[in-house]
Formats: sequence, structure tokens, C-alpha cells
Amino acid sequence: MADKRYDIVGVGNAIVDVLAYKDSEFLAKHGLIKGAMTLVDESESHRLYKLMGAATECSGGSAGNTLAGFAQLGGKAAFIGKIHDDQMGEIYKADMQRSGVHFATEMAESGPSTACCSVFVTEEGGKFGTSPKIERTMATYLGASVNISEEDINEQLIKDSAILYFEGYLWDSPSAKAALLKAIKIAKTAGTKISFTLSDPLCVDRHRDDFCRLINEDVDIFFANEHEIEALYSETNIRKILYRINGKCEIAAITRSEKGSYILVGDDVHTIDPVRIEDVYDVTGAGDLYAAGFLYGYINNFSHEKSGNLASLCASEVIKYLGGRAATKLPNLLEKL
Repeated sequence: MADKRYDIVGVGNAIVDVLAYKDSEFLAKHGLIKGAMTLVDESESHRLYKLMGAATECSGGSAGNTLAGFAQLGGKAAFIGKIHDDQMGEIYKADMQRSGVHFATEMAESGPSTACCSVFVTEEGGKFGTSPKIERTMATYLGASVNISEEDINEQLIKDSAILYFEGYLWDSPSAKAALLKAIKIAKTAGTKISFTLSDPLCVDRHRDDFCRLINEDVDIFFANEHEIEALYSETNIRKILYRINGKCEIAAITRSEKGSYILVGDDVHTIDPVRIEDVYDVTGAGDLYAAGFLYGYINNFSHEKSGNLASLCASEVIKYLGGRAATKLPNLLEKL
């Protein structure tokens, strides 16, 4: 993999995250279901954006967060994602570039505006020394992000990358699905490793057969959280799940929040302990940063345990802050391994 220009190229929904703290009364007043993600149209997205007040804006989306974290650790990353030539598109592209990620897609000059996710963070409780309960309520306008097409897949870029990484959310868009199938075909002929994250349990329900086929036939490195893998196999017993995933791909990483994670390599199961955090501010991006840490370790030939420990450290770092990016310097985490 040393002869590749990039360590990783990611394909994902390019979404600007706009995050603000709001209380439950605000959510109820505006018809938002606490803890849920609701798809909204462009006019509703603009309305909610104006109501957010002081907010944090940054490039988001599952794969985008992973690529940014990977680059911040010191890796060489590129990203393919669709944005419009508008203010939100400029925010997205500039923020990815600040993170050290090469943004590899031309801005669209027509069609839907850049995708935006309004994230309302609520915190409740915290009495008598207990930590507050943090919830994210999201209103997502997918806009231009779902318009990734085969024309956006840069064949040379994939050939020049050691890993192709993509998110399951893209399977909801027929044009994006076709683009990913093209990217996978290129990667397999170029010796580029293929890495895939399931994204969301409901997404898994919609595309279970396709995702199982991907994992069995194409994917080398696979990421899922406990709820997603339960949805994939319609099974809640973690031991039975580990047995089912065993041998399906080179590496499978299953995250379990405060219970840690499992790294499966062949017949070996590596148990990774969680990193305990006293104050959790926002869980946005925890799984995305876990993938970033693990892939950085993988590309640098760390042991599987060391890669898993770095992944856990990255995930624990991002939940200390609002949004899907850690405010601290991620390379400092390497000193803790």
C-alpha cells in the first residue's frame, strides 16, 4: 500500500451539520421528535436554520466525519461527495480542506442545494452529581448529497488510494448506489481495500440482502454498531452475531458504546475496552471517529488490538464536544497507546 498516493478515499453524503443546544420545549413547539432523525424539505430546513440562533457549522455526514478524523490523525485522505455551488457548499468544502482532506468532487451548478442537517442537542438530568442525559434530534435535508452519480467516481483517484471507504446511507439513492458499484469494481481490480459502514439500523432494514451480499463478496473491512448488526442478522445475542459474521470478511469491527467493541479477524476475536468519559456532551460522530482511528492504525500496520484501542480513544474524544469533530489534536492520542 506504500505506493498509493492516498491512504483512503471516502464516498458519502456531503452534509453540513448545524448544531445548537435547545430544550425539550423548543422541540415540542416545532414538531420535532426528541432523539429521532426526520427528513425535511428545503423550505423547512431553511426555517429551522433561522430558529437555531448561535450554532456550530461544520462539514458532516458519516463518511465525511471519518475522513476528517483520519486526516487529522495524520493520514492522507480524499473525499467524494456531492455539494451545490452555494454558501453551504462553500462551508462544506472549506471545512473538509481545513481538516486536511482533498475534496474531489465538482460543485453542482444546478439542481438541489447543499444538504444540511440541523442538530438540536438537549441535555437533561445531572442532579446529585450524575451526568446529564444527552440526546440529538436531527432534521435532515438531503439536497444535493444524494445526487452522486457514476460520473462523480474518479477512477484514477480510487486506483491511487489504499482503501475505498463508503457508508450504507448511499444505498437509498439509485444513482449513488450505481456510483458505489462502479467504485467497488474499480477498487477490486486495482488492489484497493474496500471498507464499509452500515450507517443506521433502519437503513439496514431497507437494504439487508444487498448489505449481506456486499459483506460476503466485496468488503474487506466492515464497521457496525451493536444495533446495526442486530438489524442485519435479526439477532440480539452478541455471541451468535459474532459467530455469523466470522469469516465473512478480512476484519469486522463491532462497537457497543460503553461496553467497548469487538474486532474479528478470521477466527480471532479481540475485545477492546471502552475509554471511560465522565462528561459526555454529544455523541455525534462517535462511530465515525472509531472507524477513523481503526483505519489509521490499519494503514500504519498497528496490531489489531492497538488499532482498536486508538479507535476507542478517538470515539471517546469526540463525545466531549459538540459536533462530529474533536476539538483537541487527535495525534496526541497516539501517545496514550
